[in-house]
Amino acid sequence: MPIEIRLPELSASMTEATVLVWRKRPGEAVKPGDVLVEIETDKSAVELEASDEGTLLEILVQEGAERVPVGALLALLARPGEASATGASPPARESQSPALPATAAASEIPAAAGSGRAAHATPLARRMAEQAGIALDSIRGSGAGGRIMKCDVEAARGMPPLAAALAEATRAAPQTEVPPVLSRFARARSGGDSAARQGPELAAEAPFHEVRHTLARRTQAARLAESKRTVPHFYLTVDCELDALIALREQLNQRSAREGEPRFSVNDLVVRAAALALRRVPAANVSFTEDALRIYDRVDVAVAVATDSGLVTPIVRDADRKGLADLSRELRDLGERARERRLRPEEYQGGTLTVSNLGMYGVQSLLPILNPPQSCILGVGAAEPRPVARDGAVVVRTIMTCSLSADHRALDGATGAELLTALRRGLEDPLSLLL
Repeated sequence: MPIEIRLPELSASMTEATVLVWRKRPGEAVKPGDVLVEIETDKSAVELEASDEGTLLEILVQEGAERVPVGALLALLARPGEASATGASPPARESQSPALPATAAASEIPAAAGSGRAAHATPLARRMAEQAGIALDSIRGSGAGGRIMKCDVEAARGMPPLAAALAEATRAAPQTEVPPVLSRFARARSGGDSAARQGPELAAEAPFHEVRHTLARRTQAARLAESKRTVPHFYLTVDCELDALIALREQLNQRSAREGEPRFSVNDLVVRAAALALRRVPAANVSFTEDALRIYDRVDVAVAVATDSGLVTPIVRDADRKGLADLSRELRDLGERARERRLRPEEYQGGTLTVSNLGMYGVQSLLPILNPPQSCILGVGAAEPRPVARDGAVVVRTIMTCSLSADHRALDGATGAELLTALRRGLEDPLSLLL
């Protein structure tokens, strides 16, 4: 009997995936460790490796198939000595295999490209390159293993990513009908509705185009909607004075420049302060379950990273035990690989607190939505000059607003306030972050 290749569950939140590229074709020999197929989960692109030896007998889910459920039968692998793909018909597929959605139909999937770079491009990138008249062999891929991504084709034809997406969506957008709610106004203009004629006339619905949701966007939307609907959030805000921290950061960066090391960011120091605050307030390092309060023995800080396909939160394990230099290097590496969708599942699963920093966009403050099962998420705003009162006089200080969103089932307001107080102390006494 052939060996079944099924879509594995790579994370607790994974329910479906998109098949990107088959690295093996029917009739090709396979040995353990060979990459069979590359899939896209809600967080990253993942290469699935073979665990058995044999010959790829049949591919059942073609490249480009979306919303493939976990457990779906992807392919069949003939064992050594069994009939190859050309020697016998494959066995009938099991009726209990999860059914694939209509979007996975083979007739809707772009044909695989040839050899070389063309075979190492996503189906969307191949289609975009063909429409733009660009040879894939002339494009340098930025994806895993040099795979050509959509952004690479956009760069090759000189369009910014957003403009390219809108242009392609506009070409593919179907003509839309005027919604029924507006039809009465159309009748009114022709004299068919005297009551409507007395009110203001509404123009037809504005033209629009649609950009199809990625798997990451759909998953993110579902999880955040569930969090906001089912978790009782409460919010606390504190202003932190950062003049001493910024002065220390400048000294550290001058030293880094002399030694040829990367610069430290304000976010590096914020993440370090958040990790130490969580260690000092273990009552906030918890999550709520129906049966018990789960108290974590380790501080794992997740950091929100914006990518083209949605929000990703890679995790720094034991963040409170890592020095500032090591923490900064790890944050930089995780951020780069998150944007390239090269994170491994274990690098974005878990976390006991998330830091979401929008200060680089000039946002003064934000109240983020919790990422269950975490019970705390820290929203960080911009560090900016503000007038403050000191000893009866108004002076200008660099102030940053930090907001905590917390699960009221897991901790109360006093615990949340204690956590924010510990955070502020760390940021306003930056030398403590180096100890």
